[in-house]
This record gives sequence, structure tokens and C-alpha cells, in this order.
Amino acid sequence: MLRLVALDMDGTLVDVASSWGAVHDHFGDSNKDGLRRFMNGEIDDAEFVRTDVRIWWKHRPELTVDELETILAEVPLMPGAAKLIGALRARGVRTAIVSGGLDLLAHRVARELGIDMALANGLRVDEQGRLTGEGIIRVPVHQKEEAMAQLQAQLGVTPAESAAVGNSEIDVGMFRRCRIGIAFQPADEAVRTGATVVIEEKDLAQVLPHLVDDGPAARA
Repeated sequence: MLRLVALDMDGTLVDVASSWGAVHDHFGDSNKDGLRRFMNGEIDDAEFVRTDVRIWWKHRPELTVDELETILAEVPLMPGAAKLIGALRARGVRTAIVSGGLDLLAHRVARELGIDMALANGLRVDEQGRLTGEGIIRVPVHQKEEAMAQLQAQLGVTPAESAAVGNSEIDVGMFRRCRIGIAFQPADEAVRTGATVVIEEKDLAQVLPHLVDDGPAARA
């Protein structure tokens, strides 16, 4: 029986590809160069965060965490998210967000949906709540497997009692730590091949039959 379902946030629990990108979109900007450098291994997670904040500062030099929360309040939940989490909670299954996205959004989503735990990345602020430019890296983008292992150890849950849901290759690490790995609206071939189940429909509730006791993946 499953005891833990971990979910990616960006592109999975929320209907935006990136919570960081949602802030860029608000300012009518992007961080394509920073993303390219990060994916090429030229910069690490911490420097990637700095490049994001520097772009926001061009538009709002005194940007505060409260303003960011207001921007992120507009990010919509993925269709079917409430139904999925509600059904898991009703069955006594623990749920967690494991995301390289912004913790401000992860905490909002967790509150709204009743998710038990939220593990995501943050931003350091000064005494007035203004961004300092430095990040708090809790989930390195390419190390989700380690984050999942820590979560399981914290909760006393085994991989055989775990499932994970994500939409991109960076979520495959979570899948490796779980009996069930569900690729939801897969963004690349790596997540397809790394998953035990693939859901193409834009409805997170379609994940549920593969997690409940009588679902095909849950019986595997």
C-alpha cells in the first residue's frame, strides 16, 4: 500500500512551466541565457537564482517577498489537482511537494490543497523583506533523487511504499526512489521512458487510478 506520494510543482501541480518563469512573465522578461548556462553546467543552482533576481531587479529594484507572493498568487492550479490530493488524503496517504521552484508558491499550493509537506527553493531577504539576491537551495534541480531519499527517511517510508509524479527529465530521479513513477503531460522523452505510467491528458485527477489500491500501477 502506498504511504507517500511526492509531486513536482511547476508543470504538475500548477499550470505554469516554471514558477521562476512566472515572475519573469509578470515583468515581461525572461532568463533564457541563464537557463542555457545552467543546463550546460556553466553555473550552479545558486548562481542561476542570482541571475533570475538580477533580471527582476531591472524592473523592480526594491522587490520584496510580499510583492513576489502577490505575483505568484495569480499562478493557477493544474486542473484536477484538488480532486487528486483530496482523494489521497481521504485514503490516509501522505503527500509532499518536491520542487526546484519557489517555496513561496509551494507553500501557497500546499495550504490550498492540504498537502502535508512542501520542499522547494527560497530567497533570502533583508530586514525589510527585500530580496538580497541570494537563494536558499533545498532541492538542487538535478538532485531530486537525494531530496526524495531524505523525505522518505524523515517520514520512515520505503521506496516500495512511495510514488512520484512529475513532468520532466529532472523528475526521473524521484521516480528511481519509488515503486510508481508517473509522467504527467511529459515535456521530454526522458521522463516518458523513466516512468511506469504516462498521463497525456491535462487533468491531474487522471493520476488517481494508478495510485489507489485497485489501480493497475498500484498493484504492480
